[in-house]
Amino acid sequence: HLRVPSTTALRLHADLMNRSGFFRMIRLAGDATYKIFSHSTTTHTVIPFRLSYDMLLSTTAKFDSIAKHNRSIAHSFRDQFIPAMQYTYTYDNTNTYHRNKTWLEASVTSAGNVTSLIFYAFGKDLKQKDKNIFGNPYAQFIKGTAEMRQLWKIDRNQYIATRIMAGAIYSYGNSEYAPYSEQFYIGGANSLRAFTIRSIGPGSFRPDNANRYSYLDETGTLKFEMNVEYRFRIVSDLHGALFVDAGNIWLMKEDPERPGGEIKASTFAEQIALNTGFGVRYDLDFLVLRVDFGLGLHAPYKTKRNGYFNLSPFKDGFAWHFAIGYPF
Repeated sequence: HLRVPSTTALRLHADLMNRSGFFRMIRLAGDATYKIFSHSTTTHTVIPFRLSYDMLLSTTAKFDSIAKHNRSIAHSFRDQFIPAMQYTYTYDNTNTYHRNKTWLEASVTSAGNVTSLIFYAFGKDLKQKDKNIFGNPYAQFIKGTAEMRQLWKIDRNQYIATRIMAGAIYSYGNSEYAPYSEQFYIGGANSLRAFTIRSIGPGSFRPDNANRYSYLDETGTLKFEMNVEYRFRIVSDLHGALFVDAGNIWLMKEDPERPGGEIKASTFAEQIALNTGFGVRYDLDFLVLRVDFGLGLHAPYKTKRNGYFNLSPFKDGFAWHFAIGYPF
């Protein structure tokens, strides 16, 4: 079997999030990453040290009023350090002779635990809240994600692509709520394509048009999503697709500000959003231009229509997305 030398990388990067009318946030981060290629299809990625710093650059009066009355938003948006370590397992046979292709990735992130042990070694109580680094609190949580993609080849012009993914984050110790940048969201060009990004969830929670919290509340600590796509060639480099997407996000803990957001076995199935749709892709080999049209079938929240199919696809549940590359 082909063996590829292991690699070590040091990175420094910054991510800017700008939400017009609410806030501007920046994340500054650095990490040391060690990749072990144990097989031509298997990679172990170890990040023994990653330090991030989330900082609000500016907020509006509207955002400040929201944070004042919503404890979860106030805490998840606070300036804070995120000292973490991470392990990721990746299986990828897409560049092999196999007729059907499989990509699998599972990751576990632990944040703040080593830092808490260091504080403990210097006499700090492990149960003490709001321990600080350079005057700012640090986040403490454990996060796990898993994703599997499968591509079945029917013939040289037809494929069926599937994806299933899940994730969970649990905050504790020095953090009552997970950082906003680490929480899950759903919707958009690479997710549930009948819904815009951050427009559904958690659970059956749905802010009305007059709700001042808007999309800020539409993040969660649990995520589950499934996608199926039939891909076919139309002519030459022009391809088409028919797809079905399903999923949602939830909260592990009850939040009075977001009723219906907590995950429960009795409501899990009915809170899975469902959409179908079609797309057109132009494949240039080095670049894929994609337009997808999503049609909503079922929303996890109450609508004006009764029954399971509670969305009128072209009226209440329609969205189109222009994107680069395949969704998965």
